Amino acid sequence: MTRHKSRENAFIAVFEASFSANDLDDILAVTQELPEYEDYMLDDFALNLIKTYYDHADEVNDMIQSKLKKWSTSRISKVCGAILRLSAAEMMYSHEDMDSVIINEAVEICKKFAGDNDYQFVNGVLGAISKELREKQ
Repeated sequence: MTRHKSRENAFIAVFEASFSANDLDDILAVTQELPEYEDYMLDDFALNLIKTYYDHADEVNDMIQSKLKKWSTSRISKVCGAILRLSAAEMMYSHEDMDSVIINEAVEICKKFAGDNDYQFVNGVLGAISKELREKQ
């Protein structure tokens, strides 16, 4: 599975979890067991992305919030929120220096699943996060 597909499938799982009363582990178990979810299987890379976000959710959400000008995270659509959280977590906690790739992948996922101009918002927030992370190095 390509990393793009892994990121997309991780996004779908986190997005689904945002609507469900079930916890993430239950949702992940279902997506791994049912044949109709075959296209959405989560490989090790996708599972690691999800785990990284959930292990560092407070820090990731604080980083995102710090980049929102006159917005709060509650105003962000569930689609954009899931994309931002996974992408920011990957940028913040990955040992690879691939911010431009991560941002590009997030923009592509956003174009596929979000509103017409939401990708610009996601690109701007992730770009600001990347800039801050680079300045701290």
